[in-house]
Amino acid sequence: MADTQKAIIYKGPGEFAYEDRPVPEVEHGDDVKIKVYGCAVCGTDVNIFATPQKHPCKKDIIFGHEFCGEVAAVGAQVTNLEPGDKVIIDPHGPCGHCDNCLAGLPEACDAVFLGPDSGFDGQALTMGVFADGGLTNYVVLPQKCVYKVGADAKPELMGMAEPLAGCGYALEKLNVHVGDTACVLGAGPIGLMFTALLKASGCRKIIVSEPIEYRRKKALEVGATCVVNPEQEDVGKIVLEETENLGVDHCIEAVGGLIPDCIAYVRPRGKVLQYGHDELIRPEIPVGTLLKKEVEIHGGFLGKYYMRKVGQIIEDGVLPLEKILTHVIPASRYKEAIELASSYQCGKIFVSIDF
Repeated sequence: MADTQKAIIYKGPGEFAYEDRPVPEVEHGDDVKIKVYGCAVCGTDVNIFATPQKHPCKKDIIFGHEFCGEVAAVGAQVTNLEPGDKVIIDPHGPCGHCDNCLAGLPEACDAVFLGPDSGFDGQALTMGVFADGGLTNYVVLPQKCVYKVGADAKPELMGMAEPLAGCGYALEKLNVHVGDTACVLGAGPIGLMFTALLKASGCRKIIVSEPIEYRRKKALEVGATCVVNPEQEDVGKIVLEETENLGVDHCIEAVGGLIPDCIAYVRPRGKVLQYGHDELIRPEIPVGTLLKKEVEIHGGFLGKYYMRKVGQIIEDGVLPLEKILTHVIPASRYKEAIELASSYQCGKIFVSIDF
C-alpha cells in the first residue's frame, strides 16, 4: 500500500485543496482503520464555505464529517468488528467516563467540546471540522466512534447516519404521539429527515414551510401532508386552518432563525424544537407569547446514543432515505457538490471517493 493518499483539505473560508497526506495505520488496541466509501455534504459544510462564513473550521485539516466505509484493520482490543464490515461513523464520539457521560448525557461529553485554548471555544470537536475527517481514502478511529451495519447497506445511505442520528435523538425530546400534528420550517435535508421521522411516528398532519419548489415537492414525497411557500402564503393562517384553529402540537425549526415563528405556530403547551444551526443568528424571542402559551422549547445538536438505532433504520429501510438522497458526486468534483448544496436545488448529496 502507498504511504500517502489524496485528501480534500480545508484551506480557509471558501477554499479547499487536493493534497497528499500520510496513510494512517492502527497504533492502539482500540483503533479501527476504515476504507472510506464517501462523505455526505452537510449544511454546516455550506456555512463553512459561505461568504461571510457562518460556521468556523480549522485550517489544513482533512475535511468532511458525514463519512462511512468498511473496516480495513482493527487493533488487538477490538472484538466486535473485522475487516470487510460496513460501518457508519460518529465523528465526535463521547469519552464515556466524564461526569456528563456517566449521567447519561453523552451529547454533552466534556471531551467533545473545545476549550478556550483551541481558538474555537465551545465548538464540538468534530472530525472533518476541527480535526481530520473523512474526505480521503483511509482513516483510523477509536472503536467508540464506529458502528457496524448490514452487508447490504448502501454507502450513499450510510453517509446520512450522522445527521439522522441528530434528528432522531432531538425528535425523541418532543415525545410525539400517533395522531399529533406538526409543522417543520425548512425542507433541506434536515427538514426532510424530520418530516420522514414525524410520518413514521404517526403524525396525522405534517405542514412543511419551504420557499423552494424543488424542496416542497421532496417534502410531499417523504411524508408532508401540506406544503407552504412562506414567501407567498401566510404560514400561520394555514397552520390554523389545518389544525381546527388550535395550532400544531410540535413545531421544528430546521433553518436557523425562525424560533419566533415556531412559538407562534404551536398550540398552548405546544412543543418547539430548535435544530437549525447558524452561528451568526440572534432571533428575538416573543417572551409574552412564550409565557402565555406555556410553550415547551428544546434544543437539539448531537445524537450519539442514537447511532446504533440509525444503523438499524438504514438496514431495515423504515424511512424513505433514498428519496432524501438526490445526488452522488465523486470527490474529484467536490466544488460541484458544494455549489449544488449551496443552490438548495437538491436533497442530500453523497460525495464518493474516487481518488
